[in-house]
Amino acid sequence: MTDNTLLIRNADLLCTMNPADGATPEGGRPGDNVGAEIRGGGLFARNGVIEMVGPSESLPETADTIIDMTGHVVIPGMVNTHHHLFQNLTRAVPAAQDAPLFGWLQTLYPIWSHIGPEHIYWSTALGLAELALSGCTTSSDHLYLYPNGARLDDSLAAAADLGMRFHGTRGSMSIGESGGGLPPDILCWAEDDILADCQRVVEAFNDPARFAMQRVGLAPCSPFSVSMDLMRETAGMARALGVGLHTHLAENVEDIDYSLAHFGMRPGEYIEAVGWTGNDVWHAHCVQLDAAEIDLFARTGTGVAHCPCSNMRLASGIAPVRRMLDSGMKIGLGVDGSASNDSGHMLNEARQAMLLQRVNQGGDAMTAREALATATRGGAGVLGRDDIGMLAPGYAADLAAFDRRGVDFAGSDWDPLASLVFCGPVKAGYTIINGRVVVAEGQLATMEMDRLLSRHAAMSHDLMRRAGLAG
Repeated sequence: MTDNTLLIRNADLLCTMNPADGATPEGGRPGDNVGAEIRGGGLFARNGVIEMVGPSESLPETADTIIDMTGHVVIPGMVNTHHHLFQNLTRAVPAAQDAPLFGWLQTLYPIWSHIGPEHIYWSTALGLAELALSGCTTSSDHLYLYPNGARLDDSLAAAADLGMRFHGTRGSMSIGESGGGLPPDILCWAEDDILADCQRVVEAFNDPARFAMQRVGLAPCSPFSVSMDLMRETAGMARALGVGLHTHLAENVEDIDYSLAHFGMRPGEYIEAVGWTGNDVWHAHCVQLDAAEIDLFARTGTGVAHCPCSNMRLASGIAPVRRMLDSGMKIGLGVDGSASNDSGHMLNEARQAMLLQRVNQGGDAMTAREALATATRGGAGVLGRDDIGMLAPGYAADLAAFDRRGVDFAGSDWDPLASLVFCGPVKAGYTIINGRVVVAEGQLATMEMDRLLSRHAAMSHDLMRRAGLAG
């Protein structure tokens, strides 16, 4: 194989997010150690893997691809730990705009029942493009409904075509309205069929290797849409196959009430009962965890995908992230579905995470550097990756660069790194994944945007017509 090299140089500031080459500021928290902050920094990578990071004058002078980052702040690519990419087909649906979680779902389930393979492909492609344009280089996706022949294969294909590092999860729903669950029966599968397809898709697509571009996890939707038996059996299968486990948990007070009424347990007791704690597990939201549950997660290495914008949009509450971080819990950020956010902008998610904790606990509850650390290396830890989330030798060449020369950052030269969170939020100038330029000068480089938007619009309008909500 012929080597392909990449040289990034002359960044106004390059932040490594590598704690080994930084220090925690006096009086600060561990998350404030974002590693070296290198003025005039750069990096050199070969075949998608970083070999050197440092001042530009210390790096090689030639490479196959050379990008001058004058005027830019460079950070590790951000990691999105929770999404439902198909939902960008149904943004701002009027009947769902003002509903809390359960009512919001019951409004949208009938529309989503008309989804098919093309809807999945184009919604995934568009959602990942949106993420890449915000500086995200790795995304998970929780796809939990498969009507009309749709498969996880469709979203995996879109991610490969766009060039996003991708953790697709084979979600499931098995208990419909007739069985006391929330979703309509038409969106539920028999549990034996769910498990068979879980095994199929893992064996066909999961890549356990370091620097893998695609991994597959198993992800029953939620305690209110699957049985305890399916949760246990899915955990056993995931561990036998060596893949991660993901679900929604403790998202709002209705979630807690449902768990108590149907299982006689709080969410923490429930997940212990079904074997869903450990380093291979991450739960979405966890807004309503109590102190004992936070301690359980910290002790067992169980991760959380914190989704501040969605939690605000659906009035779910403010997750106790400050307490979670102080306990040593693994926390990453997630944009959540684009029908509940309704955006896929990772830098905005970091900003809202910081601001919400300040609303909840005071002006020093979360710093800008902690928010960026959570969005990068925090997300990598939640997804069980030791090869992304930092700019360091031996890590993937996944990075995002933001041009600070525009109006959004005027007057913020005193702390260029913190300005990424306090100001804006802005789109990335460059997003590079596995050493490949996916966004260049603010434009998507791996797919033709006009065609992507056109196909997505056709799929969105088709879905609403099938649901009888558009002419």
